[in-house]
Amino acid sequence: MDKSSANSGVGVLDKAVLILSTLEAGPATLAQLVDTTHLARPTIYRLAVALEHHRFLTRDIQGRFTLGPRLAELAGAAGDDRLLSVAAPVLAALRDHTHESCQLYRRQGDQRICVAAAERPIGLRDSIPVGATLTMQAGSAAQILLAWEEPERLHRGLRGAAFNATMLSEVRRRGWAQSVGEREPGVASVSAPVRGATGRVVAAVSVSGPIERLGRQPGRAHGTAVVAAANRLSEFLRRDEE
Repeated sequence: MDKSSANSGVGVLDKAVLILSTLEAGPATLAQLVDTTHLARPTIYRLAVALEHHRFLTRDIQGRFTLGPRLAELAGAAGDDRLLSVAAPVLAALRDHTHESCQLYRRQGDQRICVAAAERPIGLRDSIPVGATLTMQAGSAAQILLAWEEPERLHRGLRGAAFNATMLSEVRRRGWAQSVGEREPGVASVSAPVRGATGRVVAAVSVSGPIERLGRQPGRAHGTAVVAAANRLSEFLRRDEE
């Protein structure tokens, strides 16, 4: 990295970026970071720990610093416009096939946000407006957005959740999640993961409606259709990165 061209005049920011750029080559110990960046050891340690706190860095099994999951989350968020540009017709087709309301959720911290929706036009429906913020502790979309997380974050997300690790293991095995009365009494849903170009889960596609119509095993009726819709969005994101 050319440190002169990277100098913005904001010293602490330049040093943090230098650490992140150095770790593009792979994990490094504190001593290796000092040797590579030529920054003082106390400075490297202070910044690395701060970056780790904000999840821009993490540590591997050997205790070395490595790039953290927050970078992938921000990269995924940068793809929002590309994803939303094709979400509407895919959700509309899923709604017309299932005759139920459909949503697209993204995770934001400890919550999930509805970023697109296609509502059932008539009759009893589960109406989730675009922009609505929902819990990450209940519902099939929450299960999807948590199931493939790194172990530490997954177990932290399970605290107080309506689902458990065994249920998420089953979600990973079959590729979709279902919930019955988890988020709201009388409401059932089915969700499947949308994956970015790297294979990381970046969103969840959901079908939701009253238990009276979806039943106690909504995945049996709509799991295949929800997975197909999620796969169409995933394929779009993969093509967009080629």
